[in-house]
Formats: sequence, structure tokens, C-alpha cells
Amino acid sequence: MSGQAGRERSGIRPAASRSQTISIADLAEDRDRALTLVSVSRETLERLDRYVALLLAWQRRVNLIAPSTEPALWTRHVADSLQLLTLAPDARIWADLGSGAGFPGMPIACALAATPGARVDLVESSAKKAAFLREAAQATGAPVAVHAMRIADFVKAALANVDVVTARAVAPLSKLLAEAYPLLKRGAVGLFPKGQGVDAELTEAAKYWRLQATLVPSRTDPKARVVVVRGVEPIAAPNTRRNSAKR
Repeated sequence: MSGQAGRERSGIRPAASRSQTISIADLAEDRDRALTLVSVSRETLERLDRYVALLLAWQRRVNLIAPSTEPALWTRHVADSLQLLTLAPDARIWADLGSGAGFPGMPIACALAATPGARVDLVESSAKKAAFLREAAQATGAPVAVHAMRIADFVKAALANVDVVTARAVAPLSKLLAEAYPLLKRGAVGLFPKGQGVDAELTEAAKYWRLQATLVPSRTDPKARVVVVRGVEPIAAPNTRRNSAKR
């Protein structure tokens, strides 16, 4: 049995199938496009460059992002994350739930590296992804703390006041509110990027939550919105709410 055949039969995919080939020119073009959408300092851009390079290197071994989004990594992921900073310009302590490859938390941390007292908590239960995030934090020098644990365990243990809680492509809004509620009820603002199904998610969430929320158009996708939550209270009993959110 050849080495490649053995890897395929054992469930380990070869690198070529994990990450599509993207040209340096295409990536540079997307980087330029992203920088027209969000403004960053030279120092922040250097950190972001190191982060993106590391992500693409890891992507050959671990599926951190959907391979189809690699050519648009800067606009689809980096700029999409950085736009949240304008919605909470004075925030210092951020909590990124279900951080995955680090979006939106890592780009935000790169941008806040020179801000006194800034910290981004990256919460990720996958050991492999948490290992990547730790290496990314070291490579960029960004002010992050990586928490390799479940979201529920983090929000119970979080001691410092969190200014902003965010999550991207983690769960429907109703379930997301249930997970983030311990932080939201202490005064954190919720910033939750959502796609074109956001209206349906809000309708469902309104069955279980009294929301003070606004929708902000995304800079990177005309069909997307950012749900900004500044107040939330449960309507149904907690057990009923959690069970409904799982359906």
C-alpha cells in the first residue's frame, strides 16, 4: 500500500485536498481590497500579515477555514472581523466565543495591540484550533488569552468585566444569546455578524428573549448584517429556552 493510499484509507486527507492552491497575486489583490474597507496602522498590518501567513501554513494540515474562502481570506475573514471595532471603539476587553481560526478575535487583537489594558479572550474547545491560536498569539504579539474550553465553562468562570462579546458562524442567534447571556446581563455589548438569514433568526430569538438590538449593514457583504445587542432578558424559563434553542 502506498503512503498516500494508506493516509486516504485511514481518513487523513493529503494536503492538496485540505487547502486549495491560491496565487500570491490573488491573495495580494484581496488584501488590497480589504484595506479599502477597513483602515489599519502599519504595525497592525504587519501583525495581520504574520497571522494570515501562519493560518495558510496550518490550513494545509488542519481545516481552519472553508477552502473555498481562501482566495478571499482578507475580505471574507479579516476585514469582516475588523469592522466590529468601529461598533465598539472604546471597548478594551473582548470575548470571542467559538473562535475557531480566530475570527473575529485575532484581527481585533492585532488592531488593539498598542491599546493599554486591551485583551481578547479566544474561547475554543477544539485542542488543535486552540493550539493554532496560541501559536498565532505568539507570532503576532497580540494581547490574547486562549481558553481551550467549552463556551458554557468560560462564561461561568469569566471574572473580569467583558466590554464586548462576539461570535461568528457559531450558532443561531437564539442559542447564541443563551450561551452569552451570563456576560450580556453583566453589561457586555453583543456583536454578532450574521448572514442573509438574520431576520428569521431574530424572529425566532424574539420568542424567548426581550432584545434591545439593532442591525448594522456589513461593510464586506451587502447581504450580511451585524446584530448589536445592548440589552437582553429571557422570556421563557431557562430550561425551556435552552431546549428550544437546540431544535
